[in-house]
Amino acid sequence: MTTTTTGPDAETELVIGGMTCASCAARIEKKLNRMDGVTATVNYATEKARVSHSGDVSVRDLIATVEKTGYTAQEPEPPEPRHDDMAADDELRPLRERLVTAVVLAGPVVAMAMIPALQFEYWQWLSLTLAAPVVTYAGWPFHRAAFTNARHGAATMDTLISVGTAAAFGWSLWALFFGTAGTPGMTHPFELTITRGDGAGNLYLEAAAGVTAFILAGRYFEARSKRKAGAALRALLELGAKDVTVLRPDGDERTLPLAELKVGDRFLVRPGEKIATDGTVVEGSSAVDASMLTGESVPVEVGVGDPVTGATVNAGGRLVVEATRVGADTRLARMAKLVEDAQNGKAAAQRLADRISGVFVPIVIALALGTLGFWLGNGSGPTAAFTAAVAVLIIACPCALGLATPTALLVGTGRGAQLGILIKGPEVLESTRKVDTVVLDKTGTVTTGRMALTALHPADGTEEAEVLRLAGALEHSSEHPIARAVAEGALEKLGSLPAPEDFANVPGLGVQGVVDGDAVLVGRERLLADWAMELPEELARAKADAEAAGRTAVVVAWDGEARAVLEVADAVKATSAEAITRLRALGLSPILLTGDNRAVAESVAREVGIAPEDVVAEVLPEDKVDVVKRLQREGRSVAMVGDGVNDAAALAQADLGLAMGTGTDAAIEAGDLTLVRGDLRAAADAIRLARRTLGTIRTNLFWAFAYNVAALPLAAAGLLNPMLAGAAMAFSSVFVVGNSLRLRSFRAAD
Repeated sequence: MTTTTTGPDAETELVIGGMTCASCAARIEKKLNRMDGVTATVNYATEKARVSHSGDVSVRDLIATVEKTGYTAQEPEPPEPRHDDMAADDELRPLRERLVTAVVLAGPVVAMAMIPALQFEYWQWLSLTLAAPVVTYAGWPFHRAAFTNARHGAATMDTLISVGTAAAFGWSLWALFFGTAGTPGMTHPFELTITRGDGAGNLYLEAAAGVTAFILAGRYFEARSKRKAGAALRALLELGAKDVTVLRPDGDERTLPLAELKVGDRFLVRPGEKIATDGTVVEGSSAVDASMLTGESVPVEVGVGDPVTGATVNAGGRLVVEATRVGADTRLARMAKLVEDAQNGKAAAQRLADRISGVFVPIVIALALGTLGFWLGNGSGPTAAFTAAVAVLIIACPCALGLATPTALLVGTGRGAQLGILIKGPEVLESTRKVDTVVLDKTGTVTTGRMALTALHPADGTEEAEVLRLAGALEHSSEHPIARAVAEGALEKLGSLPAPEDFANVPGLGVQGVVDGDAVLVGRERLLADWAMELPEELARAKADAEAAGRTAVVVAWDGEARAVLEVADAVKATSAEAITRLRALGLSPILLTGDNRAVAESVAREVGIAPEDVVAEVLPEDKVDVVKRLQREGRSVAMVGDGVNDAAALAQADLGLAMGTGTDAAIEAGDLTLVRGDLRAAADAIRLARRTLGTIRTNLFWAFAYNVAALPLAAAGLLNPMLAGAAMAFSSVFVVGNSLRLRSFRAAD
């Protein structure tokens, strides 16, 4: 996805080529940030640079700077519609070919060096013949990168590998051609038997070949794992339809590329097809499977007037949809942009790791030279000194440090996108660890935000089904929100309703009409008075109780008598109570925040398990920010969950803002986490996932630091053979990436 903008404050994304370790990313970032008006972040795991720059700096200037540093850069190109495995195979083929060559040829070299029984006459020359292609051809990427970096006065991980393997190979060449190592029957160097006083008789061909093979294996599995880590985002980007069937005003159907679709166009969606873009249903009804965007497996019923989202699947009937958003404005594109921005971001811990990686290589080279000098000065001889120095060069790998945060972010944010949870950036993760209080907006968050029939109180001798049939039939002809709630409740219970006759709306009071020969009234109690009817005591009590709880009471009468009281209210979501329980289990104290009166608020709070003292009611929209600030002054770390325009400021003020994706754009923009589906349980899942991702990052960083802290002294002390050091170094990077991939198994709570 290209994110280039132009103007006085432009933002450009560049794909960087040639990076082999975190110190490469640090060098490029440093060079870019030295340019006037440029702020850049380079991510080694995603191989991308996100650059903010003034209008005086062109994209060409940025690319030229990267190229002068010794790397390649280009703007992203739209992904080709190819199978993911095929694309991965193309990218990894060159590395795999070098790895296979290294393993096949290095295996016998290592075996002959380690097993005396395999050492026949002139075995050293066969080892040289096999090791030479490994060090030169298979290891060529390391040498090429080291040479390029040297031309620019820099050193990276490739410098360490190249110098270490070239030194081992060069030492062996000297021993073979100018020493006694070429003499038949020479003892293996691991036994430290020196045939000449200067130690030239010792071979390190197995170290040079083995290290190259191990490091190539590490790079290959690291590259495969990194691709798996980013698979969720690629899958998200590829979800959308490629073509669309547009309906012309004359009734003709034309199949066009999706890019040609415009806002206002009407398009056809047949059963089983993907909905091409965000829009509104103008004809037909169906069930829509949105699981790929929301993580919710149950299809949603849609009809005329309902909004639909691009990339969801029409699982039922024929739909005609009018496009309301296209291209980068669609919900899918915005989700992908949020995920990509999060993956390109850097947490504070990662910036520290990048700074360490940037100076790590020169320090290691100095340490290797110091190790060489120490052992030579200690009288241990050149063999021991050389072995220790090469081991120091090989063992020190800043790659694990550079991969610790971005790979966990790649997997964590990608997995979140699959579950309908969008994490805006790495700094959000730290906030999830600290929060101890969660403020919940009532309408649209804890409740559905729509009026619904919540209770029915029939008079003695009156059947509930009859009340629903007559009241629902009459209310079905009205557009009032309360009438719609009654009609929908009746339809849900009965399935179908009769058609009313002589329907009439009584402004401010209700409706009246004839249903199956019965004269029916539905509305306020005052409507009964106009027809000389009174409310029986039992129904009057039910009406008073409903109104005391903040619900709307509707009276139903027919045949000259009041027959029932219906309760209508903003219904609590079926999953809200369970969500509150899950939030408490995460150590969060829930607070209900609403502009409704206290009776309504406390009724909702009781239903979901929130104590009355944790209800803040009758709050004006502009005062919601003050509530959050007050809680923060009390020393609490506050998370806010909301969905409306009036929640945006409070979401921004909170330590952690969770925006319901079913809400307004303003709320989504202000939130730190976006919950694509309107289920409050997703808030608990989001916090769990963010905390799990943060924990993975911390684990990765700990082991990356611990590895280097423990391994470098061992290598300098001469306790590590260079070949084993190469294996350990390769394993450290693979371990970090593999640990991050464990996040792919994260599941939303049942």
